[in-house]
Formats: sequence, C-alpha cells, structure tokens
Amino acid sequence: MTRLVIRQHRSSIGEKIAARRTLVALGLRRTGQSVEQADSKAVRGMLRRVAHLVEVTQAEAPPPPTPEESK
Repeated sequence: MTRLVIRQHRSSIGEKIAARRTLVALGLRRTGQSVEQADSKAVRGMLRRVAHLVEVTQAEAPPPPTPEESK
C-alpha cells in the first residue's frame, strides 16, 4: 500500500475546531512536523479538509532487500 508523507506547513491558529481536530487525528501537532500515513480513502478525506494547512508527498519506497538481509 502506498504511504504518504504529510507535513504541516501552516499554523492551525484561527482555524475552526474541526480543522484542528483533523490535524491531531492525522498526528500533526505543530508547524513543520511531518508524519507518514497509509494512503486510504479516510486519510484522503481528512487531507481534503485541511489541504490549505498541509503539504502531501508520496513516501519513497524502501530498497529491495539483498539476499544477505533476507536470511
């Protein structure tokens, strides 16, 4: 499943309480903080609600394991 990196780039001061609670539900507590979430319809809906406060990018896929690491 795809992972999303979500970074809060604007403060929630002056925002409606619903937007503040959405940021907390996403795991964001302060400006500049980043979290990684699984991409789902629920998370996409939360991001739509606070799109003006956050930046979203796809997480980089980890490199495949080498044969030595899989042992």
